[in-house]
Amino acid sequence: MCGEGPYEILWTPWRMRYIEGHERSRGCVFCELPGREDREALILYRGRHAYVVLNKYPYNTAHTMIVPYRHVASLLDLGDEELREIAVMTRAVMRAIKEEYRPHAFNVGANIGEPAGAGIAGHFHVHIVPRWCGDTNFTMILARTKVLPESLDRTWERLRPRVEEACRRECAGPGG
Repeated sequence: MCGEGPYEILWTPWRMRYIEGHERSRGCVFCELPGREDREALILYRGRHAYVVLNKYPYNTAHTMIVPYRHVASLLDLGDEELREIAVMTRAVMRAIKEEYRPHAFNVGANIGEPAGAGIAGHFHVHIVPRWCGDTNFTMILARTKVLPESLDRTWERLRPRVEEACRRECAGPGG
């Protein structure tokens, strides 16, 4: 019977929108986000060629993405300036997360193409996922529930000033 047993119920009510197939966009969400207000879009920083955004459905707290403004499907389609800015932003965001959240490690990568696991295969993006010792458990596997200790709004508030500072310091190159 539900509610009985040697386990506790973990409540994640904000996930219901996702489960019910929330506000599915007809276009590319990564192309639409820059047209919104930063807080609503969860944008942490806007560069010349790319922007930094929190993942709306994160694997872990402070899961961010670096997204080029230009709609391209692969790293191979990026211009040199776009590629350089994305690389430098990636490093700056990792530093900002490290300062604010003190993770033990990171997963950094891109899934290029649907067979590689890209959820939005048509628009290239880089994931930065902070990791802590002990942050994995069987809840995700057995209950299909990820326990996140902080709301996206709070993460945005904490991370925005750090990411802005790190990106302004590191991304400001010639003409930047």
